[in-house]
Amino acid sequence: MTEHVNVLIVGAGLSGIGAAHHLQDAFPSRSYAIFEARDAMGGTWDLFRYPGVRSDSDMHTLGYRFRPWVAAEAIADGPAILDYIHATAAEAGIDRRIRYGHKVTGASWSSEEARWTVGFEHDGQTSTITCHFLYLCSGYYRYDEGYIPEFAGIDDFRGQVVHPQHWPAELDYAGKRVVVIGSGATAVTLVPAMARTAGHVTMLQRSPSYILTVPTVDGIATKLREKLGDRRAYTITRWKNVAVSTLIYQLSQRRPAMMRKFFRNLAIKQLPEGYDVDTHFKPTYNPWDQRLCLVPDGDLFRAIRDGRASVATDRIDRFTADGIKLESGAELPADIVVTATGLDLLALGGIVLTVDGKEIAPPDTIAYKGMMLSGVPNFAFTIGYTNASWTLKADLVAEFVCRLLRHMDVRGYAQATPWPDPTVTTAPLLDFQAGYVLRAIDRFPKAGSRAPWRLGMNYAQDVITLRHGKIEDGTIRFGRRPSRPAALSADPEQVTA
Repeated sequence: MTEHVNVLIVGAGLSGIGAAHHLQDAFPSRSYAIFEARDAMGGTWDLFRYPGVRSDSDMHTLGYRFRPWVAAEAIADGPAILDYIHATAAEAGIDRRIRYGHKVTGASWSSEEARWTVGFEHDGQTSTITCHFLYLCSGYYRYDEGYIPEFAGIDDFRGQVVHPQHWPAELDYAGKRVVVIGSGATAVTLVPAMARTAGHVTMLQRSPSYILTVPTVDGIATKLREKLGDRRAYTITRWKNVAVSTLIYQLSQRRPAMMRKFFRNLAIKQLPEGYDVDTHFKPTYNPWDQRLCLVPDGDLFRAIRDGRASVATDRIDRFTADGIKLESGAELPADIVVTATGLDLLALGGIVLTVDGKEIAPPDTIAYKGMMLSGVPNFAFTIGYTNASWTLKADLVAEFVCRLLRHMDVRGYAQATPWPDPTVTTAPLLDFQAGYVLRAIDRFPKAGSRAPWRLGMNYAQDVITLRHGKIEDGTIRFGRRPSRPAALSADPEQVTA
């Protein structure tokens, strides 16, 4: 007999553990399981092991709403974040609900039975499980490989080429010449971290990114914890940081010239006198057209001032035996090249969805509130903010899913399906100009021209609409229970999870 759970969560990363916490807190007796394709929880924070890996948002907003971040560091390293996820799962017993090595490959919805039949692979075998609600927390990129452009002559290079997504634990870069290709969050993290022991590290970029120095330790948060305790201080600091980040984003959108000057002046103050700021730290795009890079305590600028790191802004002509030749004719000698060239995006974890025998193509759907799909019943997915911490949105999505499930329980609904007005026009789901997004945005669901089909990027507004807004807003179509209610739920005592 095929096993059944009420809710199946896919992914045991930051989002999945948070979703499980919200679910079991709202419904202590509801059966659920978490399927994780890898052999460990933590998602991004378990996968990435490169030097200096850290949060690219402050931990008072990247942390869960329900569990205060109490460490002194507001910008935390990867191991600390992974410990936080593990502790959250262990304290709530969520770790006992995770099934590792369970890779979901497809899910088929039956309106007659009001349930999903989910196919998965485990230990080389294929099997199925059924669920009433399918909740994807599988992230937005491929875990098995990152994006690497085609570089001419790369096979001629006698050194070592490494991608941050698959960092060799035994890599020895002490005293060696390192070139890091890229200018995003990973690159600006790697360069100062490797520069501590490498002979020299060069960040090779085609174009600059906006970089903002932030303190590793939030002094206000520290003082608030001393006076108010962990929980109240966390809430206040969280909203303080939301307000600051929202202000920077809104000013960047409305006063881009002013903010360009602001970021340029900040860079000038932290770089050596006479440094060519306009070549290496003046992007061609407006602030927040791509994600802002944070550097704790200005570590990247400090490495440049100390001569341990440098920046080259140019295009690659080809790899050579001893390094990289640039289009300008200059050559960068290297023993190790790190390709911090981005992620390979993957819509819905690569899972093939079918509704009543019809396969669903993600680009043909519209995302309802950035978390459900048009024409797909009893289904939700998590996509975080591009202009703020991922977990801010993940927490709100989980809260909305719980509100939706309770609404369905109270009214005896078996199905909830977003259904758009045919007059709604479509746009890309992510209005973001980063290369890794532009390469793959056509594989993702669309956004709509008006609410509730837009992907919100304002946390305060989303708190109102997702935490307090109407469930029956005229967009979701609800269906009653079929004639066989036993198909909808399982006795928790008979469900292994």
